[in-house]
Amino acid sequence: MALNILIIGDVVGKLGRRTVATLLPGLRETKSIDLVIANGENAAGGRGMTPATVEELRGAGVDVITSGNHIWAKREIYPVLEDESVPLIRPLNYPEGVPGRGIHRDGDVAVVNLIGRTFMADSVDCPFRAIDAVLKHLTDTSVIIVDFHAEATSEKIAMGHYLDGRISALIGTHTHVPTADARVLPGRTAYVSDLGMVGATNSVLGMEYEPVLERFLTQLPNRWDPVKTGPAMFNSVFVAVDDAGRATAIERVDSEVAA
Repeated sequence: MALNILIIGDVVGKLGRRTVATLLPGLRETKSIDLVIANGENAAGGRGMTPATVEELRGAGVDVITSGNHIWAKREIYPVLEDESVPLIRPLNYPEGVPGRGIHRDGDVAVVNLIGRTFMADSVDCPFRAIDAVLKHLTDTSVIIVDFHAEATSEKIAMGHYLDGRISALIGTHTHVPTADARVLPGRTAYVSDLGMVGATNSVLGMEYEPVLERFLTQLPNRWDPVKTGPAMFNSVFVAVDDAGRATAIERVDSEVAA
């Protein structure tokens, strides 16, 4: 089926959630969006999610919530991860037996969450082999979107080429810094190395910069909290797919609000 999809970068804290609620309704209308996916692993206080933040993002118009390495930060989210009626997923390639699932499927659309290993989570299963195993069971699914939550751009680019022509879009998350390489690969898979984030413009990845600077200068552990006031940046991409689930376009949708 042909779809217009908006995929939103890592939502950071209360300011990020408020910014999504401010901008998303208008974007859904002006771009005729059929499906909204957002990475929510930093939505609760900058680290993890709670049942309340899941419902807040869903109430703002997010259809599917992906995550990453911080999804385990708040244990109250574990039962929500196990609830298959809630469109919240965690990286597929964590060891068997951890809470939740790595795929959300609705009719002819599947959203898959992976986590990278380079400079990041080297104890998880191989993301390349994990997605191979899943795709064997999605042969009757036209639209497949993969959120690859990874640190290294090389690993993300390699995954993009590995899956080119096999999925509709490979979208990178995690660094909170938007990349300028959005493109449709030769096999008609939409690709971008990193979506960026929804969070404070004047920050370090959405966090107050003073404690971060202190950490760099002293190497002593300290607490980082998300910036609570604007301006805020909103980073996302728009992806169009045709009836066969092949990407026809990808473009960045970035803006800043006073929030």
